[in-house]
Amino acid sequence: MRIDLHTHSTASDGTDTPAELVRNAAAAGLDVVALTDHDTTRGHADATAALPEGLTLVTGAELSCRLDGVGLHMLAYLFDPEEPELSAERELVRDDRVPRARAMVGKLQELGVPVAWEQVARIAGDGSVGRPHVAEALVELGVVPDVSGAFTPEWLADGGRAYVAKHELDPFDAIRLVKAAGGVTVFAHPLAVKRGEVVPEAAIARLAEAGLDGIEVDHMDHDEATRSRLRGLSKELGLLPTGSSDYHGSRKTCVLGEYTTDPEIYGEITRRATGAFPVPGAGGPA
Repeated sequence: MRIDLHTHSTASDGTDTPAELVRNAAAAGLDVVALTDHDTTRGHADATAALPEGLTLVTGAELSCRLDGVGLHMLAYLFDPEEPELSAERELVRDDRVPRARAMVGKLQELGVPVAWEQVARIAGDGSVGRPHVAEALVELGVVPDVSGAFTPEWLADGGRAYVAKHELDPFDAIRLVKAAGGVTVFAHPLAVKRGEVVPEAAIARLAEAGLDGIEVDHMDHDEATRSRLRGLSKELGLLPTGSSDYHGSRKTCVLGEYTTDPEIYGEITRRATGAFPVPGAGGPA
């Protein structure tokens, strides 16, 4: 059983539509895929409608958080998307995305980069605009060789020359809100140091005490030593260790199913969830 619990569609910063994503997941030989767009559940309906027979969809989102000045992402699975308090917080984050992206464009222009808001908006399309869309504009302009090359202190990394902060949840509030909505929380790529500063292990322990369910261990931004370290930490703290691709379509080099979650861990996630249930594919339109 092959289970990938972290993917993105055009509802946020991926390049596959939700329907394309589930079809591609089935073609990649996955049995279970989670759609976890940034701060939105907007792609769930289209993904469900197109879900191929034999593929199960786990609905979720990747919530933008910040702890002690360090940005982090919290994967939330199988929560009730209509729960009002969590829905209101996601809306605050989404509403801040356009002003933030416009401000980053302004900073880049001040740095001499000939980027325009219209270019970034075209790249984002109907998705939730964010740094990856600004990064892709820099790639188009030849400023950086690829999207990852834009996430440096020179450009868009946290604290970088063109970085602009946005509304983000306190991760302790995120855990509380997701649990109140019947969901399960997993700290995404917690030691991805190539992305910038990460929270210390002591903070992960505090999050575990507050009800965090798991940590994403197997991820493209964790080397083997880091994965081993996180696997040990998950045992020490009683957290569920997951693995996933963080697939973004053509925007990143990772492929669906590049890393996967153990079926027993997946089973425990579904047992803990009460806000929503995995959706079995009935064979959507081709």
